[in-house]
Amino acid sequence: MTPRTVTSLANPTVKAVRSLHLRKDRDESGLFVAEGLKIITEAVELGHAPQVLMYGQEAQGHALLRQAIGAARSGGGEVIEVTQDILAKVSRRDNPQAVVGVFRQVFTRLEDLDSGRASAFVALHRVRDPGNLGTIIRTADAAGCGAVILVGECCDPYSVEAVRATMGSIFAVPIVRTTEAAFAEWRTSWPGSVIGTLLTATVTHSAAHYVKPCLVLMGNEQQGLSPDLAGLCDVNVKIPMRGRADSLNLSVATGIMIYAATA
Repeated sequence: MTPRTVTSLANPTVKAVRSLHLRKDRDESGLFVAEGLKIITEAVELGHAPQVLMYGQEAQGHALLRQAIGAARSGGGEVIEVTQDILAKVSRRDNPQAVVGVFRQVFTRLEDLDSGRASAFVALHRVRDPGNLGTIIRTADAAGCGAVILVGECCDPYSVEAVRATMGSIFAVPIVRTTEAAFAEWRTSWPGSVIGTLLTATVTHSAAHYVKPCLVLMGNEQQGLSPDLAGLCDVNVKIPMRGRADSLNLSVATGIMIYAATA
């Protein structure tokens, strides 16, 4: 079957995909946008079928595109060839990827997490920056973490910026959203160490003793861990600052802690 060609920005599918840059529309539809053939191939290989698959003429004939088209059609998705201008408008980039896919959001329930499936898990409290969040999800995937848990009012892991930063790991790592109260209750049954970073800690991250599975709990970019969340930790550590900078980017600090917990 030959995919149909769309050239108008007024096309209903094009307009619907463009609207997914807004969190309101993502929340209402339960959909999100992923860009690039590599990321879309990762999604397909992990069992996620595109609900909409858009591609430019330059991607025609690519074996991985044919695989993505097959997955979209098998899942009842829509496949369309579009112009470079449409790809640029959909992605809001001057040099857009040649392939764009729309997928269903997937969230895991906190109570369904299996603490035995990995040696470390990550929890983030009120993370604000989607680039940081996406990078942390990618790092958690690389380190084999069991899940990334978003506690409280966090930025959207399915925003275009966050998804770009995950480089496809959004499809590989279970994502959980929960409230502070539900997280605090769930944490009481955690079988290993709950680890937080505090400026007042006296033990460095590399010298502390961790009991696996580890739950790495990090605060937001501006304030770090709140007193209530810090109180949930049974191991508090600091990452030494040896230069003039007095702090690290959240995604960098979380990456350091993930690998300390999984060592």
